[in-house]
Amino acid sequence: MANDRSRPDEKTRQNFWVQAGRMSQIAFVLPAATVVGWLIGVALDRWLQTTWLQVVGLTLGIAAGLVDLIRTAIANSK
Repeated sequence: MANDRSRPDEKTRQNFWVQAGRMSQIAFVLPAATVVGWLIGVALDRWLQTTWLQVVGLTLGIAAGLVDLIRTAIANSK
């Protein structure tokens, strides 16, 4: 019976750490997606000798980060 009492605490602790991990994911994914999009744009600008693709890459990176942020928030609210 002592094991039955300790199990909810373990589930609660595991739940807390899982949720903390998901929330900390937001802090890393949004800036990472922005930087990756910008770097891809810069690389394409150099390769194609243009000057506007870095702005497109930056915009797409921000959009990708926001989409992931919204998906994570919806998943955590359920």
